[in-house]
Amino acid sequence: MPDSGAPDAIVVGAGPNGLAAAVTLARAGLQVEVLEREATIGGGARTGALTAPGFLHDVCSAVHPMALASEFFQRFGLERRIELAVPEISYAHPLDDARAAIAYRDLDRTAEGLGRDGRAWRGFFGPLSQRADAVAAFTGDSLLRVPTEPGVALRFGMRALEQGTPLWNLRFAEDRAPALLTGVAAHSILPLPSLGTAGAALMLGSTAHARGWPVPIGGSQAIVDALAADLLAHGGTIRTGVEVASLDELPRSRAVLLDVTPRALDRLAGSRLPEAYRRRLRAYRIGNAAAKVDLALDGPVPWAVPELAQAPTLHLGGSRAQIAAAEHEVAQGRHADRPYLLVAQPSVLDPGRAPAGSHALWTYAHVPRGSTLDPTEMVLRQLERFAPGVRDRIVAVAARPAADMASENPNYLGGDIANGLPDLRQLLARPVLAREPWRTPARGVYLSSAATPPGPGVHGMAGWRAALSALRHEFGIRASPDLSPA
Repeated sequence: MPDSGAPDAIVVGAGPNGLAAAVTLARAGLQVEVLEREATIGGGARTGALTAPGFLHDVCSAVHPMALASEFFQRFGLERRIELAVPEISYAHPLDDARAAIAYRDLDRTAEGLGRDGRAWRGFFGPLSQRADAVAAFTGDSLLRVPTEPGVALRFGMRALEQGTPLWNLRFAEDRAPALLTGVAAHSILPLPSLGTAGAALMLGSTAHARGWPVPIGGSQAIVDALAADLLAHGGTIRTGVEVASLDELPRSRAVLLDVTPRALDRLAGSRLPEAYRRRLRAYRIGNAAAKVDLALDGPVPWAVPELAQAPTLHLGGSRAQIAAAEHEVAQGRHADRPYLLVAQPSVLDPGRAPAGSHALWTYAHVPRGSTLDPTEMVLRQLERFAPGVRDRIVAVAARPAADMASENPNYLGGDIANGLPDLRQLLARPVLAREPWRTPARGVYLSSAATPPGPGVHGMAGWRAALSALRHEFGIRASPDLSPA
């Protein structure tokens, strides 16, 4: 057994990726210590009382498309450890004139509601949703690896070329289906159309029809708490309130895994890294941002389309052309008059998030990185556009400009919640072009954040891959440890 006084591995950062790495190492029989700067663990997957007593809001992520699709969470048995509510409606998209497009978990039901474009929608997502595990495997790893199912990768690539170029409207005859697809694509906070936005739409959209987009009962914190409990049960330790300024401050260990930005890796490791590698870290591009508004409401959102009251996730921004115009404004460093909003109403599935009859509403608006603008009014205007009278339901508001997002999580530089621009170039080189991008040139030092493949999202994959790399290279352990519930 390892000496409990000397950790075999140290993980800096207790977000989902950091904890996934720690769990993997501890399950391999190593002594693992996790250091977290904040007083609470979870990073972007924390839950707290942000607005008024009795209302629980997720600090960053609220709905988790990858909770059931991630290979790490499948091996970890997440759905056996916490309660995940999977809705019939994966996501919805209101349009003007009291219309809406709705993506049900049932692909056929979705197609039936899309008029003349129903057949096109079924043909677009059907082959991918039927092979959702293969899609998740292809998109959940370094894009430099040879895909295990080349046919799925080819279908994915052909659809990405279609929806990531000016050809993106050729498939559709009406406005509902393209708007519905654009709402998912815009998660990436990139100009539309582009290969990065198309990839996001394909991955998230196929998951929506295959497994659904679940909401953790009790909030995103439930995912974090399950990871932490497993780590502690296997001998790991977690220390909060610990700020690490340099790797030289850390106790001696055989491996250090960092759930941080590339810039922070450069700062922490310093001269341990070759200068050429450090230059690439400094050249890593930061993406545009999200500004957050949480609302405590005394009743449900008065959507103009009543069926939207049952949708935990909504994309607001209007038509495909309107969303593309808004995202173009953000890419040019300007605030859009009608910004794209990502909206979650988790208390639809989890009434314990709010007092009886009340609701907790979670929203993000896309803005230029570093924006200091209070997002409250822009968010309320867009909500009123599709839910007239919502202002009258407000009990309390908590707003956070993009520039302040890093105070909650230092990985969110300027409000970039993706930890780096997720365009095609930077998905290939994340943060550098390498077969094992998690492994750095410094002996025993690994990067395990969303700045490595597969990129942003609560999936644990970056931490798991970094830990597997460390096990191979530092400890000679080639087999992936069993992660299943005891």
